[in-house]
Amino acid sequence: MGSESAWGVVNERAVVLLSGGLDSATAAAMAKAAGYQLYALTFRYGQRHAREIESARRIATALGAVQHLILDLDLRQIGGSALTADIPVPKGRGPEEIGSGIPVTYVPARNTIFLSYALAWAEVLGAEAIVLGVNAIDYSGYPDCRLEYISTFEQLASLATKAGIEGRSKLTIHTPLIRLTKSEIIRQGAHLGIDFRLTWSCYDPTPNGCPCRACDSCILREKGFAEAGIPDPGPISL
Repeated sequence: MGSESAWGVVNERAVVLLSGGLDSATAAAMAKAAGYQLYALTFRYGQRHAREIESARRIATALGAVQHLILDLDLRQIGGSALTADIPVPKGRGPEEIGSGIPVTYVPARNTIFLSYALAWAEVLGAEAIVLGVNAIDYSGYPDCRLEYISTFEQLASLATKAGIEGRSKLTIHTPLIRLTKSEIIRQGAHLGIDFRLTWSCYDPTPNGCPCRACDSCILREKGFAEAGIPDPGPISL
């Protein structure tokens, strides 16, 4: 089953899905603290907030990732999301509204696509761990951020790979943040020494490359830092 906190054997390889945001940076730092060698995986998938890719690059470097793959996968050809199509990003919603229903910023099957690539790379690397910074408490209602989904994908992994069928490895998908609030994630990140200036959260940056401070992700970030009692340093200038 998808693991929330039990890291298992240390000093092994872990594929870490690294978006450049607060959550993935914290999950990666937790994996490093547990003793894993980090192999970071980031996607340039046509998202309008492509600024996060540079953040992911800097975070991977700061955390000492052994390797950082940035893969191109143009989901704009599929569309269906405010992040990959000409659909307005919701702005100015309150926390209760953000937490109800599935918003138009949901990218169809995104985590399934990303995890499939992570699974393939993990098999090549001989890694038995994938680390994913999904969260089911302070989040935007995405169906592929739930523990039920992660557990089911983990079962699929054992049936879908040569390593799984031959019994050479048993993959675990670690989701250490899944039951944490955004403020708890920020406190954990601060404890691990994450430079929050390297992270990026905004779905819809302004023309001059600044956070919009009105999309769901910006609002959840602001709320998290306020509840954590930690000032948000904001993103570093590129």
